[in-house]
Amino acid sequence: MTNYIREPERRTPVVAETDVLVVGGGAAGIAASVAAARGGARTMLVERYGTLGGLASNGLIILLLTLDDGRGRQVIAGLCQEMVDRLAARSACLYPPPQEWGSPDEALVEKYRRMGLVWGSGPHVVRYSVAYDPEEFKVESDRMVLEAGVDLRFHRWAVGVVRDGMRLTHVVFESKAGREAIACSAVIDATGDADICALAGEPFESERVYPWLWFRTANVDEAAAESSQQRPFYYRTVNESGYLHPWGSAQRIDRDIDATNPDDLTYAEIECRRLVRAELDRMRGNAPGFERAYISGFATTLGITESRRLRGRYVLTREDMDRPFDDTVAVTGNWTKYGAIYSIPYRSLLPPGAGNLLTAGRCISVDHRAHHSTKEIPACFATGQAAGTAAALALQRNEDAGLLGAAPLQARLVADGAILG
Repeated sequence: MTNYIREPERRTPVVAETDVLVVGGGAAGIAASVAAARGGARTMLVERYGTLGGLASNGLIILLLTLDDGRGRQVIAGLCQEMVDRLAARSACLYPPPQEWGSPDEALVEKYRRMGLVWGSGPHVVRYSVAYDPEEFKVESDRMVLEAGVDLRFHRWAVGVVRDGMRLTHVVFESKAGREAIACSAVIDATGDADICALAGEPFESERVYPWLWFRTANVDEAAAESSQQRPFYYRTVNESGYLHPWGSAQRIDRDIDATNPDDLTYAEIECRRLVRAELDRMRGNAPGFERAYISGFATTLGITESRRLRGRYVLTREDMDRPFDDTVAVTGNWTKYGAIYSIPYRSLLPPGAGNLLTAGRCISVDHRAHHSTKEIPACFATGQAAGTAAALALQRNEDAGLLGAAPLQARLVADGAILG
């Protein structure tokens, strides 16, 4: 039996007002806030940590998998491509040149596989995927958001919403400053865990997952490591003298977890760190070149790619692969399959109830199998750009995003560099 305490009634100060409130500063939140601000809306981005990027930075999943369809054709551009261009200008990323995309040349495939840019089962071809430096990604994310005029606020956790009929009027946050509310005309849930949808009472489904913990090593004998046959365990990073390890031994964690349960997360973080260190000891004894290696950094967040997902106006499924939609607002390939394409309909960003709430990123309305394509960082950029553009466009038209027609949204996205067909 659960015990309860009674808390006194309290008044929560409304500390700010904005047109578009984006909650969650991962890839989807970055794109959503930039798109909304560039669309003319007063935009605020609230993130619970002190850096932007989510798994794309703090999670050390520092690979954009993938911007193509596996046949040499780019399908994701827009703000994701802009981020690649910004990183390239800093010499902070690596990717195959366009003339190599789709090439089956075995030497090229092996070259990029060693960088973590080719995954899945063969026969392989070169993909348009990108490896990048996570620290540069953090700074470029800051600059991209601030240059767009976004009001960026860190260290706040969404804990409640105020709903008036079919609209959200405020989101409530907790921080070291106490409890605060922010008034808004539209909300974009880019939390990854569908936190705002859940707080608003919108329907969702949940998945239990086996978490990973990515990590990096240094002080490796690169010549010995590069000649080793144990390539699936590590990848060259953008900078010299370091390797990226996607899982290590964490895949042997004892049980799956609910990534919205703090006790499960506590268990997983402790256990994954233990297993990563055990993996380092194994490599020191068995992997050529790693005899004197050390862990140069754990990811600061677990590799959680699935938890809560909205059950929206349309649930994209595996059977929708290669199916076009009249309201397509993003297109993505699949990072392990060649030629698999998902067109993402606007309806998959919309809850069935709240008219001024949108989702973006890995909590959009898809099923478990389609999620393996839509959860990836480039796809999160694409759905984030779509959500932010839709929110700003709807406000210009003095209507909620749930009533916005697809045609004007699609036209604006294409004008801003997105690929929809």
